[in-house]
Amino acid sequence: MTVPATRRLLVLDDDPTGSQCVAGIDVAVDQDPAIPAAALAEPGSACFVLTNTRALDEAKATQLNRRILAGVLASETAREGLHVVSRSDSTLRGHVIAEPMAIADELAAHDVEVDAFLFVPAMLEAGRFTEGDVHFAVVGGEPRRVGDTDFAADATFGYRHSELREFLEERSGGAVRAADVLSVGLEDIRTGGADRVQEILAGARDRRWVVVNATEYSDMEIVAEAVGRLEAEGRTFVTRCGPSFVRPLAGQHGAEVVDPVSITIPDQRLDHGLVVVGSHVGLTTTQLRAVQDRGTLVELELDVPSLLDDRSAQHLAEVAERARDSLQFEDCVIFTSRDLVRTEDPAESLDIARSVSDAVVEVVQRIRDAKPAWVVAKGGITSHEVAASGLGIRRARVEGQFWPGQVSLFSAQEAPAEVMGMPYVVFPGNVGGEQALADVVDTLTAAVAAR
Repeated sequence: MTVPATRRLLVLDDDPTGSQCVAGIDVAVDQDPAIPAAALAEPGSACFVLTNTRALDEAKATQLNRRILAGVLASETAREGLHVVSRSDSTLRGHVIAEPMAIADELAAHDVEVDAFLFVPAMLEAGRFTEGDVHFAVVGGEPRRVGDTDFAADATFGYRHSELREFLEERSGGAVRAADVLSVGLEDIRTGGADRVQEILAGARDRRWVVVNATEYSDMEIVAEAVGRLEAEGRTFVTRCGPSFVRPLAGQHGAEVVDPVSITIPDQRLDHGLVVVGSHVGLTTTQLRAVQDRGTLVELELDVPSLLDDRSAQHLAEVAERARDSLQFEDCVIFTSRDLVRTEDPAESLDIARSVSDAVVEVVQRIRDAKPAWVVAKGGITSHEVAASGLGIRRARVEGQFWPGQVSLFSAQEAPAEVMGMPYVVFPGNVGGEQALADVVDTLTAAVAAR
């Protein structure tokens, strides 16, 4: 696989989970465009920017995409060879149509016309793949059409179709017609190779959507090869993808797996760490119960109904005080109550989610100067808000993952003094087995013991 030497890869990530398949790449947690512009100064570089747009309404999400991209495009060096990725949840949730369109509009405002949108939602390590233009998720060990899973019932980003051309028509309200969507099939990739894929993509003009099938990394590597050839000819693509396709676009191979020996915990930090759980997907609740069953962490619950009424301030103060005291002697887990408060109105559901997220962030802000040995944030939106607002991290680096392609370890590169040097774990809500969260805690505990 050949990656263009001049490519600069800007990944606008709708939550912090998109970097699970790469290592050694900077992540801008702060949304100041100067950070990615500096990171992309050299050809062949890559940078993630955490936009957290899955927690925003469509108008705010598109505005944020355009603002960050405009700031990067203002840099002449960062602009050359720029390939923009709109990194998306691999279960098809998020502003799937609006964000790539906003990116294309901003590029057009800088005299760059987009030929095609590449739609590659696969996250292979988590059992998400596309075959026959249908996206699947492995649930309970069995592949299921993603439209038949709980993910499709998302309160804000729900959908019906698993066939991706039909999905794009559904989510665009008919603006994208299924019949107009091109497809790069597995037969094209595996029999025709990069030449055949290049032929298909060469026919895409005027912001054409292209579904890319993939069940293995080799499929995506061949597609990335074809994309690189066309970019060398002056063609422009915007990618909307899950985490896996970023790896071949960045020219990386394989995984960087961390262990207790490779995780550094400074001596001046406490001997105990903090787990923060905000996600409400079923898998997160199962993983939380596994941690509770091991009985190794002090449990502190943020009661969601209390966070939504006039008891909020007192409740937050009590939980924060208990956490600070407990961290002196034990590892702690702070979790939001598991009974999900939701409404039928997507906007109201987002408002509730934001209120709960704000409460989680405030608790972390109150206790970060206690210097816990490590912090694990469970849930995509939770991970972003805890990093950006709770811990004040501006820029981090992906050091690797706890399993190949799953659950990233960040190290702060720009952050308050009390946060620098602390391992920060980004743990998506819908990733890993039943014991995964407990296993991460065990690894971090072993790292503390080994220092």
